[in-house]
Amino acid sequence: MMKVGITGGIGSGKSTVCRLFAQRGIAVYDSDREAKRLMTEDGPLREAIAARFGAEAYTDGQLNRPYLASRVFTDPAALADLDALVHPAVMADFAAWAERQISPYVVLESAILFEAGLEHSVDRTVAVVAPLELRLERTCRRDGCDREAVRRRMAAQLDDDTLRDRADCCVVNIHEEDLEPTVAELDRRFKFEAQHRYDA
Repeated sequence: MMKVGITGGIGSGKSTVCRLFAQRGIAVYDSDREAKRLMTEDGPLREAIAARFGAEAYTDGQLNRPYLASRVFTDPAALADLDALVHPAVMADFAAWAERQISPYVVLESAILFEAGLEHSVDRTVAVVAPLELRLERTCRRDGCDREAVRRRMAAQLDDDTLRDRADCCVVNIHEEDLEPTVAELDRRFKFEAQHRYDA
């Protein structure tokens, strides 16, 4: 099964692009959503997180997100430890999920595709980029936060130039109505590649 990784910084429209692929019948794996699910439902992962961060990491069987956030967001080493536990579980889940799909190829949606080294688990990579000012406007409107808060979140992500350099394909998302033909062309390309170069 051919796998396509789609990434992009905050406010780029990555999820919109993934939704358009889904509307074309392509199975999409939302790695952020599935990571949250696995941190609650996956027994070995739960045990590993509790062993590293303490029993307080879970309350009444549910992930104690505020506690965990307080531990990792001010401590890069702790965040790296958490990522080292979560990322392999997510990629194992993604691989098993991909084998169950019947679409010509599958999409892995990940905000940290390159930062986490997940590009090695896919066959093609797509970066969704947009002008900085537009990304700021979109995120402030969506999340109801101030521009400086958004800038701080952006600073922790790879910039668009780096994403362009590292990805196989780039989607520029300025006007949403222009995305449909772009996604349609990529869909045709990936279907062709999946049929001719990969076992479907």
